[in-house]
Amino acid sequence: MKQHTFVTPVATAVKKGLALTLFPVALMLTGCSQSQAPANQAEQSVQQQQADYLNTALPLEDRVKALVDSMTLEEKIAQMYNDAPAIERLGVPAYDYWNEALHGVARAGEATVFPQAIGMAAMWDREFLNDIATVISDEGRAKHHAFKAQGISYRYAGLTYWSPNINIFRDPRWGRGQETYGEDPYLTGELGVAFINGLQGDDDTYLKTAATAKHFAVHNGPEITRHSDNYVVSDKDLYETYLPAFEKAVVDADVEAVMCAYNRVNGMPACGSDMLLKDILRAEYGFDGHVMSDCGAIADFYDRKAHASTRSPAAAAAWAVNSGTDLNCGVGTLSSFANLSFAVQKGFIDESLIDQAVTRLFMTRFKLGMFDPDTSVPYASIPLDSVGSQEHLSMTQQASEKSLVLLKNNGVLPLKPGVKVAVIGPNGDNQDVLLGNYNGLPVNPVTVLDGIENAVGPENVTYAPGSALIADIYGHWQTLDSDVIFHRDEQGQLQPGAQVSYFAVERSKMTDFAHPHFPATMTGSAAATETLSELTIRNMHSPVSGNMLEDYGMVVKAEVVPRESGSYLFDGKGTITLNGKAVEGAVALEAGQSYSLEIQHIFATDPVSNTADNLLREWQLRWVNQSTSLLADAKKAAQNADVIVMAVGISPRIEGEEMPVKLDGFDYGDRSSIALPAEQQALIKAMHKLGKPVVLVNFSGSAMALNWEQDNVDAIIQAFYPGEATGTALARVLWGEVSPSGRLPVTFYRNLEGFAKFDDYDMTNRTYRYFEGEVLYPFGYGLSYTDMQYSALQAPSSLTAGDDLSLSVTLKNAGNYDAEQVTQLYVRMPDAPVRTPNVSLKGFTRSALKSGQEVTVKLSVPADELVYIDNDGKKVPYQGRLEVFVGDGQPGFAKGDKITETVVVVK
Repeated sequence: MKQHTFVTPVATAVKKGLALTLFPVALMLTGCSQSQAPANQAEQSVQQQQADYLNTALPLEDRVKALVDSMTLEEKIAQMYNDAPAIERLGVPAYDYWNEALHGVARAGEATVFPQAIGMAAMWDREFLNDIATVISDEGRAKHHAFKAQGISYRYAGLTYWSPNINIFRDPRWGRGQETYGEDPYLTGELGVAFINGLQGDDDTYLKTAATAKHFAVHNGPEITRHSDNYVVSDKDLYETYLPAFEKAVVDADVEAVMCAYNRVNGMPACGSDMLLKDILRAEYGFDGHVMSDCGAIADFYDRKAHASTRSPAAAAAWAVNSGTDLNCGVGTLSSFANLSFAVQKGFIDESLIDQAVTRLFMTRFKLGMFDPDTSVPYASIPLDSVGSQEHLSMTQQASEKSLVLLKNNGVLPLKPGVKVAVIGPNGDNQDVLLGNYNGLPVNPVTVLDGIENAVGPENVTYAPGSALIADIYGHWQTLDSDVIFHRDEQGQLQPGAQVSYFAVERSKMTDFAHPHFPATMTGSAAATETLSELTIRNMHSPVSGNMLEDYGMVVKAEVVPRESGSYLFDGKGTITLNGKAVEGAVALEAGQSYSLEIQHIFATDPVSNTADNLLREWQLRWVNQSTSLLADAKKAAQNADVIVMAVGISPRIEGEEMPVKLDGFDYGDRSSIALPAEQQALIKAMHKLGKPVVLVNFSGSAMALNWEQDNVDAIIQAFYPGEATGTALARVLWGEVSPSGRLPVTFYRNLEGFAKFDDYDMTNRTYRYFEGEVLYPFGYGLSYTDMQYSALQAPSSLTAGDDLSLSVTLKNAGNYDAEQVTQLYVRMPDAPVRTPNVSLKGFTRSALKSGQEVTVKLSVPADELVYIDNDGKKVPYQGRLEVFVGDGQPGFAKGDKITETVVVVK
């Protein structure tokens, strides 16, 4: 075992189990003048090592080694938690590796919110996705250095981003599919590389931020059993579907980190799988970064309700580190890696493997420039005012426009100037569907209603939600504002707005272990007061002290005067009382009557999770009148409209990660049905009966079975979750200022008939590559306002195996609208000796063409893509007839001048 900074012969003897009397020896050393020499030498050694690790002239490996060598075993183990503590004696600051940037800097206050990942995939645009990731890393750097200047090291304030999610969206029931780039390994890999490169930057010395490819591997539902499931997968499916995007992330993008998954793969927990972490990730791909566990995944090793693969936390920790998991995110179970010291004592693991893990972790922090002067790090000077800048907001609007997919149009779109519009549907004024999950706070959110009113004027727009999203989950919550909240002035007269007072808070001492989150209480008199015109607070600075993310409490007092009588639900954090009675569930309120409202809430840091309440999200109080006749209101709103724009679908409140939602069609974040909720189907049919043109805009992170809608409504747009500029982008598409150009990154099925069980990971009959049934809208599908035509495909008639395939095609915009076009290249390998996909995407590009313009589009397929996967999971260069299809979608769906094809003989 390695010796540390101060090891006496006595201490060594104790480690060997020898019986020595320590107390007299300790006295002797204390009283001996020569005893100062070892201490001085040890102190000098530490000082030298500290000087070495801070010496920017030394190679990075030497600097990291100097730092790690100076740590004790306990200090090293502590650095293997996601919230690594400071080592004050070495000058190492605290750091939390847990940060998110899926489609914008997430959970760290305001940031530009781009379309959810599935929406960015619908752009089919590597270059622009790289630009988006560059903006995200700009904002991340700016925010990190602002936090750093205040000495803040909370979760979500760092530079190690646990993004992107490059799992394959193999089944439409998966609630987290919205976080991915869709169902195709090639598209996912290409977009993952573009995003990773944008996050990590292009400096020769420093990483801009550190990206993480997750979740390795074979991880895509079901959510409710992800901690206990064992996914059995063949070598062929593993290498043909589940791994290619990870290989590209490592080999092509040099991703800095990889997150291992909760599930087992072929019997082994993913975070303890030698096959995945040693054989494939390290040996085959040459990965040299660090691996972290998904949060709580190591505890799943020994949890009786999870994998129960071992009995003890110490054995689980040693197992994970032996296999190559360097960092334990232990949220909910604290940290299993706290048992590593005991594991070393018991001989479960050698300390050298702990050194290896800590070295990998600090290599990342050093690459990020965290131990160098900011003046040496080019990214440290990005200004904070870049966050949510006009340039960045313009980019998210452009991304939204590119991501919208036109699924049907009988000619009603684009809308004519001067039309009167009824915006109907539970997502018409719902900010949730702009954002998706793992999001930041939008700087300038524009709902569908906002965008259409801004485009044609409020006088030309009527609105009604029409229904709930499903059951008692609503999309039309309203923030209480000065229309309904008042306070009394000194004369006792009601004035608009609520009064809020801010207080210092006091932490209770941790004496009751049943309350490990250190409850806080407000203390003293109000330190500051203000009047709020609406009950929303976004304040990362304490109104009491002015310091960033410091704890404070607030008390809101107001008179609430509803405009309508009804049964009201309230939604907001804190203790809410009306007329002195705590609000629990729905409350009956009368129109015009005044009710005394009081809210108490403390914005507090949580030392267990290392989070700050006011860093994560805004505070607001919303309500909804659940006794309103929603359908009748919708019919009334549509009465005088020329066209009905329906904003329907689902939301990240009912699909997502391991959610406590069990409703008809929804199963703890996943879906058991892909149909629209019954409430919304009834609403759509009622609007259709009015005889007016209906444009359906569907919001969802996953495929929807819009069968009746396809047959009956006039136009359908799939929006996914399109970012904070949704309303503006949608209005521009509806009125033809921009032609829709998004393409589906997933197949839209008619139903789930013929699907295997959700937890069956065999790829038979899944995704466009293997599905044998009839689909509603195919992968790659999307319509335009213009007529794009393909011709003159130029490709070699034959090719030597191992060579790249280069080809070109003529693309003409024969329509009347300027537009962008996604050109897709698919191949089929009929002469392969094993099963191969029906067709496989192997190339794509996006082109902008003015009306009447003709261009030559060049595409190249690398030789490494012209392979098939044999039954042992090996890549084999394909030989035989290679069928090649280029155009506006898959063969069999794109027809006529929308696609062209050829055969290349590979010898």
